[in-house]
Amino acid sequence: MHTREEKLEAFGRLLDVLDQLREKCPWDKKQTNESLRPNTIEEVYELCDALVRDDRKNICKELGDVLMHVIFYAKIGSETEDFDIADICNIQADKLIFRHPHIYHPSQVGAKDPKPLPYGEQEEKREFADAKTSEQVLQNWEQIKLKEKDGNKTVLSGVPEALPSLIKAYRIQDKARNVGFDWQQKEDVWAKVHEELEELEAELKKEDKELSTNELGDFLFSVINAARLYKLNPDNALERTNQKFIRRFGYIEQHSIRAGRPLTEMTLEEMDALWNEAKASENEERK
Repeated sequence: MHTREEKLEAFGRLLDVLDQLREKCPWDKKQTNESLRPNTIEEVYELCDALVRDDRKNICKELGDVLMHVIFYAKIGSETEDFDIADICNIQADKLIFRHPHIYHPSQVGAKDPKPLPYGEQEEKREFADAKTSEQVLQNWEQIKLKEKDGNKTVLSGVPEALPSLIKAYRIQDKARNVGFDWQQKEDVWAKVHEELEELEAELKKEDKELSTNELGDFLFSVINAARLYKLNPDNALERTNQKFIRRFGYIEQHSIRAGRPLTEMTLEEMDALWNEAKASENEERK
């Protein structure tokens, strides 16, 4: 792998290239925060796709695209003299130091060369200093953020409004957990899941769309809660199922093309049989 000097040189090269493009390329010249935003969202989703597939080559490529957008926003910020890439890096470093008091003394915030505390050293009694597990770190993290000058004013205010609903539900529950609002035993969540499912079924029988929608939301929220308690990521799980459905339905579609029969002319029983063939083939490949 590359040395630190090579990494810094590569980062500087990317900064130089973007500076040149911003000055000389007609497209890059006219970009604004607003015009870049949709592209940024697309790039992040492309990175997520590569991560789900564990495609190392494309993860590297897509990380470059996302990094380019970060640098582009920093360049625009420097042009308006609001901030530049150094401000972004320093603010992030200071934030990490402040939020890890079990590693750094608070006096290290702002230091160019922060020194981690020697293992076990306690120069003074410091709040949040004792965090020996990842769970303790996460619990401290949320409480520390509330104490930051420009931090979150409430526990849930740190959840972005624009997050997809499934991910947002998981983050809401996770943040509430970090301040102690959670099930005492993970098994207890199943009573809630069953309760919400019964309420959903009751409203569906009444054919009340508004109330059924509300109960569907409650049921999905409870299932996401169960996934979180069992340390499963519901978004990753659902995406795996999406990809599985695409593969198996694609198998059916390819069969219909080879047979010269449109899908609309196939019976449900025929399609179901092909679905089971695709499923069996996947199971064989996993063995």
